[in-house]
Amino acid sequence: MYHSIYDFKDFYNSPMGGVVKHVVRKKVRSYWSNVDRLRLVGIGYCQPYLDLFTTEADRCICINPAEQGSYPWPANAQNLTALAEETELPIETNSVDRVLLVHSLEFAELPKSNLQEIFRILKSNGRLIVLVPNRRGLWSRAEWSPFGHGTPYSGEQLRFLLRDNLFVYEQSCTVLHVPPFRWNMIQRSFEYFEAAMPHILPRVGGLHMVEVSKQVYSATPMPAESKVIIRAKPAREAITSI
Repeated sequence: MYHSIYDFKDFYNSPMGGVVKHVVRKKVRSYWSNVDRLRLVGIGYCQPYLDLFTTEADRCICINPAEQGSYPWPANAQNLTALAEETELPIETNSVDRVLLVHSLEFAELPKSNLQEIFRILKSNGRLIVLVPNRRGLWSRAEWSPFGHGTPYSGEQLRFLLRDNLFVYEQSCTVLHVPPFRWNMIQRSFEYFEAAMPHILPRVGGLHMVEVSKQVYSATPMPAESKVIIRAKPAREAITSI
């Protein structure tokens, strides 16, 4: 079981973990090509993917779950990680432009509370990317990887969960079509799998990647010239009715 932050770190330092990191980073970058002057937060174990944005975003921090621990990141630079409960994020309301959620939702005891907290910290029209293991994929059965632990989701389950927590669907895909076999041949040919398999078996990718947004609409004020008339009861009638 992936209990410690160092279990995740060891996986991404392995040859197959390097393949996963390369594939997922490329897809995340295609969704968020420009984060200039934006505030970005990663929740879960996001260090392998936040490296993409640390030099571009206005602010970029990673919040690791309290039960898993944390370590200083990035290496040889000012620390940008924090340890917190995912249901009580130490971030101001309406202060974040982008949130990346990786290795989090599938391990959450209170997924609804976690998503409500993310909704709170996002600015209006802020964006959230969620990465979770695909219930139909092979990676959810690979217990030697972090994707083989926790609760995998189908695409419909994930979209319903996000919708029920007031997020608006933007786009989605499956990613990580390379088979979860620690063979040198597979590791060398992962680019072929990622190019071909989405067209052959599009629904069996290892991960669901969904981007949603926070949309807040202001109430429509009643104009001063409204024709709705509110009549007050005469005092005698009001006393009689009581």
